[in-house]
Amino acid sequence: MALTKRQKEVLDFIADFVEENGYSPSYEELAHGLKLASLATVHKHIQALESRNYLHRLFNQSRSLEVSPKYVQERRKSRATPRSTEIPLAGRIAAGSPVEAIQGQDTLQFADFAGKGDTFALQVSGESMIDDHILSGDYVLVERTGQAQDGEIVVALIEGREATLKRLYHEPAGRIRLQPANAAMQPIIVDAASVQIQGRVLAVLRKYK
Repeated sequence: MALTKRQKEVLDFIADFVEENGYSPSYEELAHGLKLASLATVHKHIQALESRNYLHRLFNQSRSLEVSPKYVQERRKSRATPRSTEIPLAGRIAAGSPVEAIQGQDTLQFADFAGKGDTFALQVSGESMIDDHILSGDYVLVERTGQAQDGEIVVALIEGREATLKRLYHEPAGRIRLQPANAAMQPIIVDAASVQIQGRVLAVLRKYK
């Protein structure tokens, strides 16, 4: 069974404290360091970690908490493995009427979704893709590419100024149709020469809390 977020924080705090000081923290130091409400809360977490063999302690001795060797080894292995945890959050992307494309400097930790390609994230604004379950406020993970096939959801830059999120379709006479996934909205149809594909959507991410 996986650790809860708070249990992992307690375990990591103890392991870090031991590495830095050579002895385990007191319950008071645990409560202060983790901003826990009371010593009773500390006892609760210690007992839960003991019951699952992540933590051991000697009774009637202070500073006797010991993190299991298996967990210590997992921590060391994780630290030794290089891993990219951030990708650029390039700004906001319209899912309604196109808006001016603005380059941002923030990042999102979506490495598990990014794969091996050149990827970036955009936050959706608008309701034109709701039938594809892409809602305003969602994040889309985008593979940077200048080409896409018909039916793929793309980031399209129109006339070098306005970026929008739509499904791409090539039409006769050198035209491009950027199709919303919302029956109440009309497609954007423009000359292919005025459209620059900046990427195609790999994943949609939504945060509820």
